Amino acid sequence: MSKFKFKLQKLLDIKVKDEEESKLRYTQAQNQKRIIENNLRNLENSYKKYSDIGMSKDIISQKITINYLAALTQSIKLTSEDLRKEEINVSKAKKDFIEKQIDRKSLETLKENELNRLKKEEDRLEQLKNDEFALYAYIRNRTNIS
Repeated sequence: MSKFKFKLQKLLDIKVKDEEESKLRYTQAQNQKRIIENNLRNLENSYKKYSDIGMSKDIISQKITINYLAALTQSIKLTSEDLRKEEINVSKAKKDFIEKQIDRKSLETLKENELNRLKKEEDRLEQLKNDEFALYAYIRNRTNIS
């Protein structure tokens, strides 16, 4: 088989590199989202833990607890907003990754089709040569018999 050279190999290499970068961005966005989700879960657990004001013995402790709960509530709201923004980022990163993957796979399909076409052409030429040799052998044997 002759050496196959795909004319769009440089473009395919660029697409593979772009896909890898997009995959990395998607993974980073997912990790960031998980961090924010864990932070939100921790804030909510803290809120549940201190939400029973009746446990405080004196009024000062109750006021401190109320202020702490208000701060936690604000932090939960901010973290929830951050989570929504991060979910949007993850969605965009996923969409970008899928697009890059489709681009790469399209070029790889073109490469495979070209390789298959070349292989079929070489197989056809080889078959023609084999047929020609078989015809020569048949003719030679026919002339030797006569």
